[in-house]
Amino acid sequence: VQLQASGGGLVRPGGSLRLSCAASGSIVSINDMSWYRQTPGKERELVARISRGGTINYVNSEKGRFTISRDNAKNTVYLQVNSLKPEDTAVYYCNALVTTGSRIIAYWGRGTLVTVSS
Repeated sequence: VQLQASGGGLVRPGGSLRLSCAASGSIVSINDMSWYRQTPGKERELVARISRGGTINYVNSEKGRFTISRDNAKNTVYLQVNSLKPEDTAVYYCNALVTTGSRIIAYWGRGTLVTVSS
């Protein structure tokens, strides 16, 4: 199973980005899909999580600016990020709990860099 994240880049403060992460491979089903982010010297932190049925959890500080969604038919999770701030600069990683065969395994994408700067 592979997770391919895309959509990062350089954006000015106040701008928006839409991150995507598509899962492929031997997938029976995907349970929770999440977005994390990490800056140098800090631990990877959860940004948002969405269940297969659409239940969403946000880290409180990001609620309102970040919107997570998914397309189960495409095995893809999205993160819409609005009103970006310089402190949002980070590598954004997607995570998926994948049922493959008889096991549930957590997979990580390689990350996509978001840089917020004027």
